[in-house]
Order: sequence, then structure tokens, then C-alpha cells
Amino acid sequence: MARYTGPKTKIARKFGEAIFGDDKSFEKRNYPPGQHGQNRRRGKKSEYSIQLMEKQKAKYTYGILEKQFRNLFAKANRSKGVTGEVLLQLCESRLDNVVYRMGISNSRSGARQLVSHRHITVNGGLVNIPSFSLKPGDVVGVREKSKSLQTIQDALAASSHVYEWITWNSEKKEGTFVSIPERLQIPENIKEQLIVELYSK
Repeated sequence: MARYTGPKTKIARKFGEAIFGDDKSFEKRNYPPGQHGQNRRRGKKSEYSIQLMEKQKAKYTYGILEKQFRNLFAKANRSKGVTGEVLLQLCESRLDNVVYRMGISNSRSGARQLVSHRHITVNGGLVNIPSFSLKPGDVVGVREKSKSLQTIQDALAASSHVYEWITWNSEKKEGTFVSIPERLQIPENIKEQLIVELYSK
């Protein structure tokens, strides 16, 4: 399966929340897609269905394909911490996600494109792998030649989010991945325990 490139509002409506960020279209129609979307008399979902939906929501939120996500879960499962929490921390530590969190792009898909097109540096060297896993202390910046890109300037101008585990220097257009975020510092509405239960069957 290739990465999803279809209408994001349709996916957001499927999960009942704007998982890709602010979405005016979602606000107008915040019910499931399809001709029976507004019919509230839907059958009760099974436990498996609820767990699967939560996994799908996490995958779409972070823009990760099934194989990558399963590998991240396996890595989290081998770690000493709480599996579900570590899984989200691994997702948050991805380069494309940190570029998005720093405000260099206003979406994770846009951040992934900036990384792939060699506009982003890590500790001074070009890195074009969106799934690159950052470590505390790593410095993420915009390549010198790319600092004048209008899309980056617009995104930084519109950025207002501040995260305790990231610092940003607007003059240098670079930030530091200070620490791996605690679960309370991750704003995503994901019930990670359901994902753990799904993969543990």
C-alpha cells in the first residue's frame, strides 16, 4: 500500500476529529463520510474494531505506513519503558515530526517533503530520511540555501505552538531536540494502550 494522498477531511471525519490539524471542511461536516454518515443508529463496534481504528488513527496522524509502524511497535515492545508510551515517543522523535513541531512546516506531510527534498539538516549535515530518529541534543535546521523558501517563511510566521522538549532559534532557523517528550507533553489524542492490545493478540 502506498502512502495515502487522498482528501484529508474524509479521513478526519472517519475518526471524528481533525487529526491533520485545523480543518474548516471538517468543522462543517464532523460526522462520518458516506450517505449514512449522519445516521446515528450505527451498530456497536467490536473491541477489535475499536483497537484497529486507534491504530489507523495513529498511523494517519504521523503519516507512517503499516510495516514501519509495526517495526516501531516491535522496538517499543523491546524497550524497558511502557510500550504504548514509548511507541508514541518513537513517533515524536522522527525527523519529519520534529520539523513539523518546530513550525518549519504547517503539516507533517509538508515536513516529510522538506526532508525528502534535502532542505533540512541535522547537526549541520543534510538528512533526507523522514523517519530518521533524533536523539536528545540533536540540532535540526533549515539548509542555508533553503532559508528563503516562501513555504518555510510562511509556516514559521504562522507557527504559535511551544513545546517544552524543543527549543527554536528564529534567527538561525534551527532548533534543538532537547529531550524525548513525556506522554503528558504529547498533545495527540491517541489511546496507545488500545494499539498495544491489538498487536499483543
